[in-house]
Amino acid sequence: MFSFFKLNDPFRLIGIGIYVLLLTFVYLALIHFPLTNPQLMWMLLGERLGQGYYLYQDIIDDNGPLSAGFFTFIDLLFGRSLLAYEVVGRILISFQILYWNSMLIKFKAFDVNTYLPAIIMAALFHFSFDLLSLSPALLGSTFLILSLGQLFSQTVLQKDTSESTLLIGIYAGLATGFHPNYILFLPYMIFTGIAISSFSFRQLMLSLVGYFLPLLLITLFYFWNDGLEEAIQIWPLTFLSEKYEYQSLLDWLFLGIFPLLLAIAGYFMATVLRGSTINQQKQRQLVIIWLLFSVAQFFIIKKQAAYQLVILIPGLTYLITQFFLNIRKEIIAKLAFYLLVLGLPSVALWYWQQKITGSEYFVGQSEVKYSGNILVLGDDLSPYLNGKLGGPFLNYRLSKLYLEQDRDLREKARLFQMLQKQKPTTVVDPNGEFEKLFRQFPALESQYSKTSPGIFILKK
Repeated sequence: MFSFFKLNDPFRLIGIGIYVLLLTFVYLALIHFPLTNPQLMWMLLGERLGQGYYLYQDIIDDNGPLSAGFFTFIDLLFGRSLLAYEVVGRILISFQILYWNSMLIKFKAFDVNTYLPAIIMAALFHFSFDLLSLSPALLGSTFLILSLGQLFSQTVLQKDTSESTLLIGIYAGLATGFHPNYILFLPYMIFTGIAISSFSFRQLMLSLVGYFLPLLLITLFYFWNDGLEEAIQIWPLTFLSEKYEYQSLLDWLFLGIFPLLLAIAGYFMATVLRGSTINQQKQRQLVIIWLLFSVAQFFIIKKQAAYQLVILIPGLTYLITQFFLNIRKEIIAKLAFYLLVLGLPSVALWYWQQKITGSEYFVGQSEVKYSGNILVLGDDLSPYLNGKLGGPFLNYRLSKLYLEQDRDLREKARLFQMLQKQKPTTVVDPNGEFEKLFRQFPALESQYSKTSPGIFILKK
């Protein structure tokens, strides 16, 4: 199997497709993972936007506007279908695998052309079940990997780079529009462009224009829909709200220690034990700095879950491939290969299955079944399983920070209008956030009756 994928033969992609399809069958037909809280929030967001509301203007959430639009499209086609999220996610990762392997071959990243990066990348995606499903991080990383591919093209000498320089910026800007945390790759683009790709001032300006073009179009969209002020107010808060720690760093380390060791070994083998062309040295520098910025991203993420690790996969794939191409003892190479390609998905599948019970990452069953339009001001999203989002506060921790802000009379009027526009029939308020609003808006209190502690019903 190791020798099969090591050869330079495009038909090896058939083997990779079979590998992904077999694991997909195991995940979707034999093993069941419950709906996660982030997935339910994305479904609710797409459902609500499809009813004519707008992100930031009508709904408080930390997703990027482009992801919100994509979730709306998925909801229009499939509704609340977890299967649709799983299938679309696997389509995106298949594209990433094919694209990244083709870029490594095209720009001579290794001394030999090989399809090892494709099978390694496919295995790394099975580090966790949620890496395989549709998410804002996966959507954004798809464009970031396109940007990285264009940066690799800059390492090729005597190449006309005007088009690729513009595309670097456009792809990175689109990634930020899908996943705001990827704004960290703006300084990555600037630094690597100047220090490694030797951008001229014209090229730097071209890439920056490309980066801000998608963001400018998003800004114009909110301006035309009278929501720019709300977007400017809420977007910075997405970096300041309290973090959801769905998974611990120890969980990631337990499963990730072996791939990390292979990547470290691959780096030292490539830099110390063998020579490289100037282009390959630049490519290795791009990857190392990419990984450093990817790690830095985890200081600002607000949902600590494994699907955020998708941004590390291209860099780790590159370094692990270096290990397999430079290791001299074939028996060690084959053992490590099987442990990675077969062992990692198997252990990860078993490990995350053990974590289902009692985990706050998954949506539990609500003791009371609610229906109609519901507003939940808390971390437990289970009431939404049988109901629909009926108010503006989807992301509770971001909404809490938003509600705690000092407001002048004009901003209070805007908040009251937001509440009046949507009027949920049932409010689940375990922490008393909704009740606090009664002090600011007595008219709101007159519209609801308290039926039990933390439960408010809209009066008829």
